[in-house]
Amino acid sequence: SAAIGVRMEQLKNFIDGQFVKPSEGKYLDKISPITGEKIYELPDSSEVDVVMAVKAAQKAFEGWSETKVSERSQMLNRIADLIDKHRDSLALAETNDVGKPLELSKTLDMARAAANFRFFASAILMKHEMATDMDGEAINYVLRQPVGVAGLIAPWNLPLYLMTWKIAPALACGNTVVCKPSEWTSKTCYLLGEILQEAGLPKGVCNIILGKGEPAGSYLVRHPGVPLISFTGGTATGEKIQTMAAPYVKKLSLELGGKNATIVLKDVDIKKIVPQIARASFLNQGEICLCGSKILVQEDIYKEFCEELAKHVDTLTVGDPLDKNTFMGPLVSKTHYDKVLSFLAGAKNEGGKVIAGGGKPELPDALKNGYFRSEEHTSELQSRQYL
Repeated sequence: SAAIGVRMEQLKNFIDGQFVKPSEGKYLDKISPITGEKIYELPDSSEVDVVMAVKAAQKAFEGWSETKVSERSQMLNRIADLIDKHRDSLALAETNDVGKPLELSKTLDMARAAANFRFFASAILMKHEMATDMDGEAINYVLRQPVGVAGLIAPWNLPLYLMTWKIAPALACGNTVVCKPSEWTSKTCYLLGEILQEAGLPKGVCNIILGKGEPAGSYLVRHPGVPLISFTGGTATGEKIQTMAAPYVKKLSLELGGKNATIVLKDVDIKKIVPQIARASFLNQGEICLCGSKILVQEDIYKEFCEELAKHVDTLTVGDPLDKNTFMGPLVSKTHYDKVLSFLAGAKNEGGKVIAGGGKPELPDALKNGYFRSEEHTSELQSRQYL
């Protein structure tokens, strides 16, 4: 399995260019979604750790914000090259953390992480200012300047991909950053710290704090020395961040949740469209805010569509993420696993019927405790009747 043979580690925070232990010496267990076993420990960071990281970022801001655009661009490209260089080890770490297929980690997550740095490395070379004539009375000149320290909080489903989507533009524009990945998926962001060291990024420009949303994440949002917050995650958490940031009138960038309908009309080629709809629904175990979470089908083709979709879904392999034939791995955590099962139970209680799935995938013994379908829920999901 992906997690077998992984050396037990105790991760550290990355502050001021160095890896440091959490100030209070507290750690959290990371449980593999693939095996259900502990694979490493990560800091349970406190407000003290956040303060240290913000101070380092503030200290580095003056020098980084005055660095020539061409030099910042070169640095971002260097980081991208190193992500490519370490792609295999980063992808394996992402798979162990999230449970997604290894091939997906390589071709999507790591490829896009590198591309994020390259895109913004090029974009800032096209930087321009703007002057507007005020009817002959004056000239209004727009000057683009870095804001300061950016607090960046990324979700667990595409950990490095989405964190670099935040880091790259912030650094490109001359800001310094303090990052906080999800406590469920911290490994690749931790490894990014090693890449930043190898790239020679000046100390304090990018700091990485590991831990839970409370206290580490919430204090990062509330810290008066962090004028910019970028958050991707759940709507309820986004509402709390707005409330915490409001007294400081911080700049906010919030990408919250997602509820997406796929609409299928009777003039479609059903056999052609079903594989695309299934991929849009179940890629990355369905753990993407852009995934199709409901399908609205025109009544004339409803039964035919359901039959074709069920037939196709039954061909999707659920199993070991290291197997190249695996389309779906386990869910990311026990918490999320229980949440998904509660949705299935709720649908059943409302009269819904399962038309595909419900069985337990064939797994080697090492994966029996992973967050796949469990035996206790198999029988109630076996009915293959249509709505």
